[in-house]
Amino acid sequence: MEAAGAVMVSSSSAFLLSPKTHINFISNPLKNHPLSSSSSFPKFSRLLKTCLFRPYAVTVGEAVYNSSPTETSTSKEMLPKIDKSGRFCSPRAARELALTILYAACLDGSDPVRLFEKRLNTRRESGYEFDKASMLTYDHMSFGGPPVTAQTTEEAEELLRIDQKESDNEAEVLSAPPKLVYSKLILCFTRKLLVAVVEKWDSNVLAIEEVAPLNWKNEPAGRILELSILHLAMSEISFLGTRHQIVINEAVDLAKRFCDGAAPRIINGCLRTFVQKNSGGDGEVISSFKIKLNK
Repeated sequence: MEAAGAVMVSSSSAFLLSPKTHINFISNPLKNHPLSSSSSFPKFSRLLKTCLFRPYAVTVGEAVYNSSPTETSTSKEMLPKIDKSGRFCSPRAARELALTILYAACLDGSDPVRLFEKRLNTRRESGYEFDKASMLTYDHMSFGGPPVTAQTTEEAEELLRIDQKESDNEAEVLSAPPKLVYSKLILCFTRKLLVAVVEKWDSNVLAIEEVAPLNWKNEPAGRILELSILHLAMSEISFLGTRHQIVINEAVDLAKRFCDGAAPRIINGCLRTFVQKNSGGDGEVISSFKIKLNK
């Protein structure tokens, strides 16, 4: 994943400064951004283009905070994906949504919490209808694999057709009005994750500088997605107090789903080093969120 001339940054750590710092991307950051054109990274860029530039609407105001963000499971036996109202209800959905918002905010140089609220309140285009059946086939655990070899042209065309169908389905889900796709609990959790990122940004920048590989720090504009995953995970561990075993597992899965081949292993190592450097005597990271609650 190479940083091309489509991005203009003033220093190698431009991305790491602040989510509110306006990084000097060109006017349409996704059109020529290296992440969009990378052959190893086609799916996320296609989905994000749709998520960012397709209008959607929500008529409900800000969600009420009445849930714990730490109630999740490390089990591979996934919790129910859809609740009784027909909306996503798993913590994985919240982390995935938070990642798309944070990634877009970093490209745009905007505040991720404000961007999230903007998504919730933007009106959808006239005549738009969301097919809820697409949610039933959406797979949060769909990971990229090794290159596939086709024996015939017909087989290759069929594989491409299936991949395109999955991508179209994911784009339909991720670009839909959030209130149609995610339960209130998941939207609450998503906002808490983004608030945590903003609160812990400065300290996480220092932590990332210590644990991230040199090539990521030297080319941050080409590693915005990976750095976003690190910010989300570190913030959830240190601010919200979610057990680090859960967060690392989720971060690695997000990297498997949306990043290139080496990213999951590197993110796993970065987060484990982060936990070791910041843990108390019992091995758990001290949560600033819990400290505030106890005051």
